[in-house]
Amino acid sequence: MHPAAEHSPLGKSSEYISTYTPSLLFAIPRAAKWAELGVTAQTLPWSGVDYWNCFELSWLLPSGKPVVAIGEFAIPADSPAIIESKSFKLYLNSLNQTEFASAQAVQACLVKDLSAAAGKPVGVRIRSLAEVQREGVMALPGTCIDDLEVSISNYEQPQPELLRCDAERVVEETLHSHLLKSNCPVTGQPDWGSVTVHYRGAALDHASLLTYLISFRQHADFHEQCVERIYLDLKRLLNPETLTVYARYVRRGGLDINPYRSTGPVTLKNLRLVRQ
Repeated sequence: MHPAAEHSPLGKSSEYISTYTPSLLFAIPRAAKWAELGVTAQTLPWSGVDYWNCFELSWLLPSGKPVVAIGEFAIPADSPAIIESKSFKLYLNSLNQTEFASAQAVQACLVKDLSAAAGKPVGVRIRSLAEVQREGVMALPGTCIDDLEVSISNYEQPQPELLRCDAERVVEETLHSHLLKSNCPVTGQPDWGSVTVHYRGAALDHASLLTYLISFRQHADFHEQCVERIYLDLKRLLNPETLTVYARYVRRGGLDINPYRSTGPVTLKNLRLVRQ
């Protein structure tokens, strides 16, 4: 478990406060988990963003009439801290009975508070239900590897030694799987996700990628660190010209978390999948 997470509200009984309380936000420094992966803030081998989507965003107009909306938050992947998810939910719930003059006022408030917690500017979009409904759901790009026949019996820790490639053959391809699962390091609750890998480099053996992803099944870590581990393990194996790894996780508590890590700037759209 991340040492800071022990002091977070995650896994503990909590009072649900419905008036604006920014102190509910609990930041967890990324540095300790980066150190486990052998990187520091100065040597990060990726750029990226963590997209959070909130489906339970609400506040009051000055008339007392409530508004409901969907919030999109873009937290830079190199921010000093992540925001612990339950504290994020508690903070968002504290807006429920708080008056704001407009959606723009809510957005400004969210930018201020979330940026302070993350340690870098956080992008915020407040979206109407109609706007998100029009977008529908997306299918992941590339080839799905989930129907490959594989055998695996160890699910406790990620096993990068399972990964194989053909170093003599260079390809560019996009692969995806819906079989990613890990567990919350604090509560043990399952985190379900779909992961996409796009790269140009030594040809990756598809079945070995699938068994590697399945080996996360009982692994306890936060969403962001799982994606960073996958990224680094593939980078070490493939020595790629380009590499992008992103996962879209099923929502819990009205929030879904979607980390993106890439060798170059992230330009992917934040469009939800059928399980989101």
